[in-house]
Amino acid sequence: MKIPEEIEQYRDRRWRREETLKIEKAAQVEEMVEDLGFCLTLTDSRTPLPSVYVAVCGRRDAHTPQNVQKDYESSLAWVLKDEVMQRGKVYYSKLIKGRAMFVAPRLIPYFNALYGIPKYQEKDVLSLEAQKILQVLRKEWEMATSDLRVDAKIEDRKKLTKAIEELQKLMKVVPSEVLYQPKFTYIWTLSEGRFPKELAKKVVREDAVRELARCFLLMQGMTGRGELAKTLSISRKEAGKANHQLVDEGFAERLETGVYRLTKF
Repeated sequence: MKIPEEIEQYRDRRWRREETLKIEKAAQVEEMVEDLGFCLTLTDSRTPLPSVYVAVCGRRDAHTPQNVQKDYESSLAWVLKDEVMQRGKVYYSKLIKGRAMFVAPRLIPYFNALYGIPKYQEKDVLSLEAQKILQVLRKEWEMATSDLRVDAKIEDRKKLTKAIEELQKLMKVVPSEVLYQPKFTYIWTLSEGRFPKELAKKVVREDAVRELARCFLLMQGMTGRGELAKTLSISRKEAGKANHQLVDEGFAERLETGVYRLTKF
């Protein structure tokens, strides 16, 4: 789908793809996340979603260089990601499809309705390693990766990493801090410890999909066939139903099959 220039300009403003809007501080990242609802962290313009890296660059054609260690914009985006994560004002995790992303607190109940699982399902859904990690964290509250591996008695590092990613996708654990000295490690904690009210709120799945569809369309200005389903990793049928509900509300207009645009653009 060819994106009209007016939509690109809309995204320039919303995604901070302009020189005058580019981000340099953690508070600005948090403001962007609150404004958009959610965004990725270090992806570049090849991924059609807003990200901290693109906002740091402040331009449409932001591409990650091969040598990111010596690139100022890549380094700044990484530093801001760490700082925002540690501040804990917005949700940070490897969530949908294992992508690192930020989520505004107001949207946490909707994301949890789609991707989280209740405690009574943990034994049936989680791997044995993931269950061990949860058991440890529910006693210790937070722990570094290496200590977590010892206490959870998971000798295989790959299994530990896979289990932690599994728990992140299901909104059970989040990194609360990252340390670089004396060695690089993340500090892990329970998601419900950081955002207890938001994760305790019960939302019907259909309502969650509709509100995330609303957020996505407001973020994009215009969406093409399958974009919502691909972004949220849900079925096209479910995404289509949500978009039709937005049309019925007058929030969106349907231009053609699978293509929607904000009514008040």
